[in-house]
Amino acid sequence: DCCTHILQIENLKLHTFKGNLDEFVKLKPSARAYFSFTESKLKFSFPQPGPIEGVKSKGKALMKMSKCTFTYPVNDSPTLFDISVQVSLSSRVACVGENGAGKSTMIKLLVGEIEPQQGDVWKHPNARIAYVAQHAFHHIESHLSKTPNEYIRWRYANNGEDKESLIKVSMQFTPEEEKMQKTPYEISFTDDETGKISKVKKVVGELVGGRKINKSKDYEYEVRYAGSSVDSGEFLPGKILKKMGWDKAMKATDLKIAQRAGLYVRPLSTKNVEAHLEDCGLDREFGTHYRMSALSGGQKVKVVLAAAMWNQPHILILDEPTNYLDRESLGALAGAIEGFDGGVVMITHNNEFCSKLCPETWVMDAGHLETKGDADWMLKQDTKIDDSAQISEVTDASGNVSKVKGQKKKLSKKEEKVMTKRIKTKLKAGEELFSDEEEFAIEKDLI
Repeated sequence: DCCTHILQIENLKLHTFKGNLDEFVKLKPSARAYFSFTESKLKFSFPQPGPIEGVKSKGKALMKMSKCTFTYPVNDSPTLFDISVQVSLSSRVACVGENGAGKSTMIKLLVGEIEPQQGDVWKHPNARIAYVAQHAFHHIESHLSKTPNEYIRWRYANNGEDKESLIKVSMQFTPEEEKMQKTPYEISFTDDETGKISKVKKVVGELVGGRKINKSKDYEYEVRYAGSSVDSGEFLPGKILKKMGWDKAMKATDLKIAQRAGLYVRPLSTKNVEAHLEDCGLDREFGTHYRMSALSGGQKVKVVLAAAMWNQPHILILDEPTNYLDRESLGALAGAIEGFDGGVVMITHNNEFCSKLCPETWVMDAGHLETKGDADWMLKQDTKIDDSAQISEVTDASGNVSKVKGQKKKLSKKEEKVMTKRIKTKLKAGEELFSDEEEFAIEKDLI
């Protein structure tokens, strides 16, 4: 309403128009995309998340924070007080609040960048999380001499493992944990031939990357004992390893296995990365032939977004995504989020952007959280994941297509009896059920 002249840059040329925005749009209807998300001609496309073993409901929590309080070391009073939230595949959450209210701190806690002094943070061991930080450029500032294509291939070069995810504070051992790891722990062994149980004090040297599910439906991790000449083959339950100070190493193993599953469908080739960058709004000329130091702020954000989305995450977390993107790119980002089958959590001051996408809101005020939202919408989204959404075939680097068998297995009557007994025992003890147990319990009216 206030403007008397409009300057437009188009095809590297500057054009001047007399009048305000309304007059300008009458002369240039295509310019409406600058001011309305729905008019955006640019399209982004995100890769859909793959299946998660044991998770059949989109409303099942994949990330949780329970009664978390956090204080920065330099502060006397907490930045966050008693925060409890959860995120699922159906989540569409806008986190809002004034500057300094604690929004970014809460997100850092949720993704494991920092650890709470009180409370628990939990992530499903097979879930993949994409996180784009508020100061998004910190993801790439050490790699500005690379092209975007080279950066993504470097980041996921080791069997699909995301090199950035293992740098987090929550993945580094504390001195207390290192002391626990060096302290001998009494472990029970059963002789396969005689059935005799013997107890030996041992020290675990490292976790070597293997994982399996035991008869009790708990994870066991492959270990190498200190001083042992045997590289692998020994497995210990997660509960014992946690007492020995290896909790973070177990999370790192879970993370690597989940990330490798994301690589399964799409090989890390120059051509595939180029196409993926284009899907996230970066032309192949900039994606493959320009060093990142030569890109604009908006282009760098697209690189960070594309890198975070490469391994087909189940949850996308965006901290102020609207800071460096133009209106047209914001419209394209909104469209990609609408078509994304995973969960989304975003911090943004742009009300038009979040109100279009998010029926659920986390309102942060001076470290205290209030959740608001359309409960009916969330209820509608708590649906079963259709078997058709499961991966049915994969393509390798040579273009060979192979079928993947479904994971659903019908239980025998004997297995059903064992499952029923285990579920009733867990319910009586107040323990949380695994996803497949919960599904079975609902099917058999046990809960």
